[in-house]
Amino acid sequence: MGRKKLSKNKKSKNISKGRKKVAMKKTSTKTNYKTSAFKANEEKIKIKKILKQPVEKKIYNLNDYVVFPKHGVGKILAVEKAKIGEIDITFYKVFIEKEKLTLSIPINQQSHLRPISSINQVNKAINILKGKPKIKRTMWSRRAQEYEQKINSGKLYQLAEVVKDLNKKTDVIAEQSYSERQLFEKAYERLKSEFQVILGEKAKIKMDKALKRIENPTEDAQ
Repeated sequence: MGRKKLSKNKKSKNISKGRKKVAMKKTSTKTNYKTSAFKANEEKIKIKKILKQPVEKKIYNLNDYVVFPKHGVGKILAVEKAKIGEIDITFYKVFIEKEKLTLSIPINQQSHLRPISSINQVNKAINILKGKPKIKRTMWSRRAQEYEQKINSGKLYQLAEVVKDLNKKTDVIAEQSYSERQLFEKAYERLKSEFQVILGEKAKIKMDKALKRIENPTEDAQ
């Protein structure tokens, strides 16, 4: 009887030891899982930081033409340096001829600028001008706001869309309301100034031909 009791006690001890080992394995796997998960998170964070690194900006040179969205086409007159506090700042001096305005734009903020469009982009914009105007049936105040946003975006194709949609094919003032006329002229002049850099004196002729504009309809009728 004594031997049987001892063997039972040994078995129970062995079972409890086995359970402890299993429990230890489980805890170790949990800690390993946590550490591996932590490492994976660290790696993901590192990857995100790499993706968010700033891309090298385009460097503009003297006499380059650029577009500043809110003002239109400008020319870089100088690249100057100044010290504000303890910070050295390099900036472009951009002259907007249409508005007789000179802007100082820090190089680290040159995302506000874009280069002049290529000849292919200008040709695409001319094709947009040839299309049919899209007139929405919403209130004019809302449409005017949308047109203003497109003009100030500085994007060539959006400018072309505004010119196309507000074009009345004539310079007769009675054909348009005052606010329509103002927005049309603003978009037209912005577009023309960029076309002129690429096309020269032919810019206005090509635009008016694409828009089928008639300056003096009474003279043509005679």
